[in-house]
Amino acid sequence: HQALFKLVVNKAKELDLTPAVITFDQHPTKVTSPDNAPRALTKIKRKLELFQENGIEYVYLIKFNQKRSETSAKEFFKEVFVAGINAKYVFVGEDFQFGYRKEGDVNLLRSEGEKVGIEVSGIPLIKDHTIKESAISSTAIRMHLQNGEMALANKKLGRMFEYEGKVIEGDGRGSSIGFPTANLGIDQELAIPAEGVYAAWFQCQNGAVKKAAVNIGRRPTFKDDDPILQIEAHLLNFDGDLYGQLGRLSFVQKIREEKKFKSLEEFQGQLRADLTNIRSLLDNS
Repeated sequence: HQALFKLVVNKAKELDLTPAVITFDQHPTKVTSPDNAPRALTKIKRKLELFQENGIEYVYLIKFNQKRSETSAKEFFKEVFVAGINAKYVFVGEDFQFGYRKEGDVNLLRSEGEKVGIEVSGIPLIKDHTIKESAISSTAIRMHLQNGEMALANKKLGRMFEYEGKVIEGDGRGSSIGFPTANLGIDQELAIPAEGVYAAWFQCQNGAVKKAAVNIGRRPTFKDDDPILQIEAHLLNFDGDLYGQLGRLSFVQKIREEKKFKSLEEFQGQLRADLTNIRSLLDNS
């Protein structure tokens, strides 16, 4: 998407137009096939912020519902590209599909555009030449997250993967053993990296950014087969109350798998080693 944004912004400057993006308020699959809908990589509010950071000045946000899913491709073109934003030049990925049952593609978009003076450019999928020519896509990024491959996920995103949530009250176990944590609420609609221990940056609601050791998992040292997944962030060199505030994690690297320790002392020793490792890694990132 960042490559597309750059093309849009440059073309807008060339033609003295406004750089704009058309997007849906949710993944279409959430309406057409809810059981198969992928988790979002980014909340819509954050997505809008990223659009702005990439030079986009106007966003046409479409509410995707059952009625929209049944709109024909030609009708969609007229409603959105012509009447909606008065487009003059459109960039889409070469695999772009739209309209009822994905009946529209780049060729249809181009032919309809010619009738009303809209030029259309289908952009080839960007390949990652370091990873067996794999295409850069949200599907590929989700797979890397599921595997805990943060370097690959971040490279394809063009930024660090972020997870944002409200700091909720935990059971206080971290504080009791000398490693207090900020527990982020789980959003079932957002993608979450694989279980394990991570080096990350934690952005507080007031904008302050702190180094963080993050555990995503079920804390097997304290409870066997806990069905509840937790995201716990221990902020380095921080002493404060974050309850009820929004926190944003930017993941850098997975450090190790979550594991069950034989004793509390062994667990604490591993945490101290993790913090040393994470502090060094973030100092050099």
